[in-house]
Amino acid sequence: MFKKVLIANRGEIAVRIIRACKEMGISTVAIYSDTDRDAMHVHMADQAICIGGALSRDSYLNINAIITVAHRLEVDAIHPGYGYLSENVEFARKCKEYFIKFIGPSAEVIEKMGDKDVARKTMKEIGVPVVPGTDVLPNKLEAIKQAKKIGFPLLIKAKSGGGGKGIRLVERLQDFEHAYEQAEQEALKSFGDGGCYIEKFLSPVKHIEMQVLADEFDNIVVLGERECSVQRRNQKMIEETPSLAVSKVLRPHMIKATRNVVKTVGYTNAGTIEYLLDSQGHFYFMEMNTRLQVEHPVTEMTTGIDIVKWQIRIAMGLPLTFVQADVRSKGASIECRINAENPKLGFRPSAGTITSINYPAGPWVRFDTSIYYGYTVPPYYDSMIGKLIVWANTREEAINRLKVALCELGIEGIDTNVDMQLQILNHIKFKNGDYYTNFIANEFDL
Repeated sequence: MFKKVLIANRGEIAVRIIRACKEMGISTVAIYSDTDRDAMHVHMADQAICIGGALSRDSYLNINAIITVAHRLEVDAIHPGYGYLSENVEFARKCKEYFIKFIGPSAEVIEKMGDKDVARKTMKEIGVPVVPGTDVLPNKLEAIKQAKKIGFPLLIKAKSGGGGKGIRLVERLQDFEHAYEQAEQEALKSFGDGGCYIEKFLSPVKHIEMQVLADEFDNIVVLGERECSVQRRNQKMIEETPSLAVSKVLRPHMIKATRNVVKTVGYTNAGTIEYLLDSQGHFYFMEMNTRLQVEHPVTEMTTGIDIVKWQIRIAMGLPLTFVQADVRSKGASIECRINAENPKLGFRPSAGTITSINYPAGPWVRFDTSIYYGYTVPPYYDSMIGKLIVWANTREEAINRLKVALCELGIEGIDTNVDMQLQILNHIKFKNGDYYTNFIANEFDL
């Protein structure tokens, strides 16, 4: 049993993890940058330590500083949340070196699945469909040669990419060279690895992911799918479960493929397998996220399973107390990401002090956030300031409930994307489930 857990993150996910730990009777340690000293997670934790300056590299990405604090305070484990160091191989190895449990998979599995080239090859070997494409390319000349073979449109993707970074859509040969150089540079800057490969661009497609829990006793449970096709520049905006595109016939096949992936790579803890689903009902492996997902609450709302608590239990060496047949998904759940940004001004980030806030409420309405009246949203981090999640018996009821909740959500002092989220929910294609990853680009003037 863990007595003390350090949360190596900030914002709403740090708050979410602290709440789970408190309910489990586990003491918590928060880390924060000097600009985050008044953040909600700092006030909620049992202990809080300033880790460095405002920039992420000086604080939330400062591996040595985090490990030093964890070691000095004798924590049993570190929960990385999502983003930042959650899929960092060096961090996971450092935790093991200092006998601190990393709440997630092993460093070896993170490395294997984080390398998209290796992951693609592994999927091919076990018979999971992958999008037609290349291995990692040795140089630009070979990339141009392979691009001509694959044909346009195509995607250039960073082998170590994530969060929409290191990806370029190229529709013409004459644009390829410049786009390849951009992808390489962005990947090198963001991930320290400029390696890229090419995939055939499939369109229209839906973005479907499968949530997994796996313990150290070879028990694997797939908690169902989430649809994440409402995206802006490869960044998700709205997620829902179940997906109208995943039929009762298709779902078992996707679950079987997902279980096969998890078993083959020896995965433990919570993870997500992401797929592209074409209009003919064919699915293709895209990547595995070896961490907690931003959109995990919709799965919790429909299954009644607390994914964060199970992350902690699995890390403690406890077995899952349920099997695949026990998973019963009920009703429908939808999540909107609430961002501090102005969609009318090219989604310009909006920092500033919250001068007024009204939290949405009512049955089956959940608002995961870290903002409060008087809190100052800093300009240094991701623009997401909260997630609004609802559940209802049917998808139509869930959409209506979410619209009411968005209208109740009043935030003043900064710009937000609330109005645009309402526009999306009112769009006929969203209502009908007839939307794909190009939905925002095609239907909204950005």
